Amino acid sequence: MDNPLSVGTPAPDFTLPRDGGSQVALKDFSGRKLVLYFYPKADTPGCTKEAINFNALRKAYEEAGTAILGVSADPVKAQDKFRDKYSLAFPLVSDETHRMLEAYGVWGEKSMYGKTFMGVERLTYLIDRQGRIAKVWPKVKVDGHAEEVLESAKLL
Repeated sequence: MDNPLSVGTPAPDFTLPRDGGSQVALKDFSGRKLVLYFYPKADTPGCTKEAINFNALRKAYEEAGTAILGVSADPVKAQDKFRDKYSLAFPLVSDETHRMLEAYGVWGEKSMYGKTFMGVERLTYLIDRQGRIAKVWPKVKVDGHAEEVLESAKLL
């Protein structure tokens, strides 16, 4: 994996397909705080739990003036199924080209059970109203993560 972006760095621009067939871009969140959380694969246990936790706190994030975007390398069709299965009410972004994932330092070699493969690291960025990285959570542990990010968003 590349190193994650540093606090204070401008968030790399992107325009990508999202669930539902439309597109989403960084500029869509201009003047708002944004949680960009990267997850390895839709509808797997850890990714499901993380998505459900962020979704459960959606109203609190809205009250804190903060949008949520989930990002993975899954195709849009998989994002649609994931969203529908768990009634997720925030955008799920698809980066099958890996360009955005690479720009944010989350695409790279991983290993599991002695096998190496390319994949997405579970990592979260909080982006401030000016489009800069405000906080980074590398190697996320799912339990309590959505709550911790929310507390940081409230303080920003």
